[in-house]
Amino acid sequence: MKLSLAFSPCPNDCFMFDAIVHRRIDLEGLDFDVTLADIEALNHGAFAAAVDVTKLSFHAFAYCVDRYALLNAGSALGRNCGPLLISKREITPAEVAAGGLHLAIPGKFTTANFLLGLAFPAAQDKTELLFSDIEPAVLDGTVDAGLIIHENRFTYAAKGLRKIIDLGEYWESQTGAPIPLGGIVVRRALPPDVQQAVDRVIRRSVEYAFTHREASLPYVREHAQEMSEQVMYQHIDLYVNQYSVDLGGDGRGAVQTLFERARASGVIPASNDDLFVPA
Repeated sequence: MKLSLAFSPCPNDCFMFDAIVHRRIDLEGLDFDVTLADIEALNHGAFAAAVDVTKLSFHAFAYCVDRYALLNAGSALGRNCGPLLISKREITPAEVAAGGLHLAIPGKFTTANFLLGLAFPAAQDKTELLFSDIEPAVLDGTVDAGLIIHENRFTYAAKGLRKIIDLGEYWESQTGAPIPLGGIVVRRALPPDVQQAVDRVIRRSVEYAFTHREASLPYVREHAQEMSEQVMYQHIDLYVNQYSVDLGGDGRGAVQTLFERARASGVIPASNDDLFVPA
């Protein structure tokens, strides 16, 4: 069966999906047509239900939960790995909370922007930029502060930028739960046995990546642009962990908590749909 599969060119996704792309594992008769795109482009593709299996932000998932179900494998959750709000000059969290700053964000529907809204509801002056364009915008004064994700958390300090707040730490202090950043979802219109097969295949791919760490390096490097190998592996080690193999009870609970808080605050619409693939 042929299925469309979309994920980001970031090192963590290329690391996890290399074994699928290069057919290093048993795909259980599935054939994947692969597309790589920036996370906000993936979010909008999910809104259009254009892809069978896709990476997306958990914030975006709330707007297409009627069409997609969350897989147990492939998610990015963790601790000490949240988005960072950074600036060139010294800015305090209280200044951000006052709402007078111009902020760059990596997309309206990113989980990063959702967390920013939870922490600083008055901070509404936002400009959406490609995540890799946020540091330059902060450096040249186009914006007062920027919300960075992915590998930029390893590079901002060397460019003379400073951290205002780690929104992952904020989330953990509020909930005690790991921070849900992104997940892999499958179209609900597919038969349940196909959804479950996709889940098994992705888990197998992540497990292969962990046990054959060097195998994925050429594919990761191919899409890593100017990134050093050290930063590539820092990125992978931060975002790929036990929750990527299987969400487990803690991971599913963290996702539920995210949705409950977002619905209670009115950030996302109410829904009665179950979040997860059928058991």
